[in-house]
Amino acid sequence: MFTSQGPTLRELAVQALSSTERGYDLLAPKFDRTPFRTPGHVLDAVVDAVRPLGPFRAGLDICCGTGAGVDALRTLCAQRVTGVDFSAGMLAAARAGAASARDGAAGPVVDWVRADARALPFVSSFDLAVSFGAFGHFRPAERPALFARAHAALRPGGLFVFPVPAPPPVGSKTYWTLWGFDTAMRLRNLLWHPPFVMYYRTFPLPGVLADLDRTGFRTELLPLTGLGALPNGAPRCVLVVARRA
Repeated sequence: MFTSQGPTLRELAVQALSSTERGYDLLAPKFDRTPFRTPGHVLDAVVDAVRPLGPFRAGLDICCGTGAGVDALRTLCAQRVTGVDFSAGMLAAARAGAASARDGAAGPVVDWVRADARALPFVSSFDLAVSFGAFGHFRPAERPALFARAHAALRPGGLFVFPVPAPPPVGSKTYWTLWGFDTAMRLRNLLWHPPFVMYYRTFPLPGVLADLDRTGFRTELLPLTGLGALPNGAPRCVLVVARRA
């Protein structure tokens, strides 16, 4: 799973025994050489699905990490793109990577903000908000606050979009792997402080859609056909498109 340039087992253990924020500060320099970075084919599939829903002037990547989602937003937004994360280390890596990638290339203005996603400091500022792979860091009870701040950050008619993969079949190897990981994390957080919040099975689509609806979003699901289909023909991944009414 990890390249020789990625984090060592010891470094991962130290990260796992730190707080969520501190853990990502430690992981940031090598994060892009782990399987945790959102793959390019997922970003491309989301961009292809979102582009016809535009145009967009300003975009926000919530929990931007090292900036993979910001790179995607730069292809969708004409004027400005903002990445927000609570980890100073991840933002530093994102800034460095973005500066190297642009190197004089034209495109929207990109800025970086350190903030908690549950307390975003934006009001009616964006046409499009995205998030990739971050929702496992929020307990179910925190989703309403998270979605409320995303709603507030959008202009009327703005979109909050994020991919959600199909759940693994009950009893499959992936099912038991994710179940075991979440169980281990709950045990770790019960016995060790500060907590490191990261779960894979706490973001079920029906509950997510209900929370978005209560927040004031109007939602629809778009199949991400570029990511393939399950044996029964259902998409392997859907894009949640939540519109601020």
